[in-house]
Amino acid sequence: MNTPVRERQDRVELTALITAGAAQLTSAWSILHGSQATLLDRLAQIQGSRTVGAAQQIRTALVAFNAAVGEFDRRARAFAERWAATDLPIAYRDGAVRALQRAEADRALFTWTANHQAAITGLTAPFWADLIRRITEAVRRAQAFARAAQDAARSVLGVQEERLLEEHPLDTVIYSNQARHPVQSWAAAALSWQGVAVANHGAINTARDELGAEWMQVRDGPECGWTSHPDTDHADGTLRSVDECAAYPLAHHGCIRELYPRPDLTGRTNISDGDPA
Repeated sequence: MNTPVRERQDRVELTALITAGAAQLTSAWSILHGSQATLLDRLAQIQGSRTVGAAQQIRTALVAFNAAVGEFDRRARAFAERWAATDLPIAYRDGAVRALQRAEADRALFTWTANHQAAITGLTAPFWADLIRRITEAVRRAQAFARAAQDAARSVLGVQEERLLEEHPLDTVIYSNQARHPVQSWAAAALSWQGVAVANHGAINTARDELGAEWMQVRDGPECGWTSHPDTDHADGTLRSVDECAAYPLAHHGCIRELYPRPDLTGRTNISDGDPA
């Protein structure tokens, strides 16, 4: 097998792809919380000045905020489309090419066969849908904030900025268990999960279809379990069947799992999942 230096170099392009994607998604999200701060500042000024025509000024400020929400929606959706249509296929192809190189195959050129095309379509569809769901939810939350801010500006108590920010944190993603995660950390984790999963599936499908491999060797964190991080069945340095790898291409968010084909073991009957490589 190849050296650790080679192993670290293999993921440079994938890591760069994920890092750039997370930065772009975070940048799109910054439109939301930036415009939120601007709206609150503007409403505070209107409330403090007590000028004639305050109602029209409030409407104008809300129109500007809603325009910013629309710009976020356009930019974030454009990113999701490109990520699914271009970036994830690049990750898949790179995983496939690494598999060919690891096996020192005579041909290290990757071709988008019908099987690979079907695989990437099946992989990217749910990942795209998940990003769109998050974007749609962010727009809904921004609209709820706008309504709350408008009601507050028209109320006797006026705009209470800290309460509005606490109840409508547009710089976070809220999970189903109500846990709040900063957009930057969520974007990095979500895109890393998708990118690594797709790259590993590229390696798995290439191992099976092009190389006829039945087994793969796993490189992972030393304490990472096979099905989840705390699983006592540690993954690093073990052999796993191609089918088992397809079931668990990675174990958790932030997982660094890599899968290397072992066509030299094809036909062996004395190997079990989890055996040391």
